[in-house]
Amino acid sequence: MSPSTLGDGARTSRATSTNPLLRRILVTLALIGAVVGLEFAFDTLVPDAALQQLVLFAMVNVVVALSLNVINGMAGQFSIGHAGFVGIGAYTAAIVAGHIHKALGVDDILFSNSFLVMPVAILAAGAVAALFGFVVGLPSLRLRGDYLAIVTLGFAEIFRLVIATAQTGGDVEGPVAQFLAYLGGQNGYAGPDRNGVPQYAGPFWIFGAAAVAVIIAWRLKFSGWGRALRALREDEIATASVGVDPTRYKVTSFVIAATGAGIAGAMLASMRNGNPTVQPDQFTFAYSFDAITMVILGGSGSVSGAIVGGVFVTFTVKMIEQLQRFESVQALQAAYPSLDLNALRMVIYASVLIGLMILRPEGIFGERELFRRKPRQRVSHAPPEPVPARTEVEADSKSETGPLTGKGDK
Repeated sequence: MSPSTLGDGARTSRATSTNPLLRRILVTLALIGAVVGLEFAFDTLVPDAALQQLVLFAMVNVVVALSLNVINGMAGQFSIGHAGFVGIGAYTAAIVAGHIHKALGVDDILFSNSFLVMPVAILAAGAVAALFGFVVGLPSLRLRGDYLAIVTLGFAEIFRLVIATAQTGGDVEGPVAQFLAYLGGQNGYAGPDRNGVPQYAGPFWIFGAAAVAVIIAWRLKFSGWGRALRALREDEIATASVGVDPTRYKVTSFVIAATGAGIAGAMLASMRNGNPTVQPDQFTFAYSFDAITMVILGGSGSVSGAIVGGVFVTFTVKMIEQLQRFESVQALQAAYPSLDLNALRMVIYASVLIGLMILRPEGIFGERELFRRKPRQRVSHAPPEPVPARTEVEADSKSETGPLTGKGDK
């Protein structure tokens, strides 16, 4: 083969290996440009403040659903206390963001200052939630099914009730009691000066967090780690027999899910046009049930299903609130004062889930994705190896050898 042919092959190989990297760089730049554009054009695209809050809250719920999908969908566990990790992230981010904003010495919420506040708040929220996820997950994941669900639910309720029932008035003794009183108890945490948590999380941060969560969840599902998690979900004994450590994989998936929930809590605490006070009642079992509904409705183990489920459940809640403004519904509530559509939301969700389990048990997408991932085809540009010519001695010995015994005929 001539040197020019070898040079062409080497150049083609380098171009082929560079194209995926270039494509990733272009996609990254496009995503950054899109979220920056949303930050400045969001008020024009969505002029209604209530609708803005709904859209941003839907993106937060997408992050919640994607994080829960790691443990409930891919790993096959059943956690119903996800709201507790969201609450831990929300309180952590609110404390960090409030103190950084106070240290900046400004009153206005500027987009430029968000790069000083939000990265630290997000990292702190994710780290603290991951720590609690490890503490809860290590002993709990030796349990299965209903027992694991009870433990995670108990953790979420303990977290919420400890803050909600903390003493906030009078003389409070002890560092733990003083810290719980600092969190505001049932009234919630409203910043270091009680003026509200600074709302730095606009479309750039929330849509950006949702996009990063989608990419990480997609990469995790189709990685070797994700395939091992799904194998553990199907048959733990068989998977462990080929060298996969079930405890290590389950605890790590629990920590990943808790980290994602903590980051979602950071976005919820600092969400623009949101509630400037982080309250324990935001993280009740109803929110955990909403997260489970998002995952099951879209399809356990499906990234696309988690996105669709998060958006659907968020807008369904808003639709129920809007229905109460109709005159016919108000007349019905006047005739029956005990009627509360917000309380009936759980019944509606349960009915939807029962119907879904009957008609489509695997959810809307099942484990499939909206866009299929094509397997990579590796093209080799190396020159083929030449076939060595047989010598006359090899040819003679081949002709004298028997077809089965490999010995010469006698």
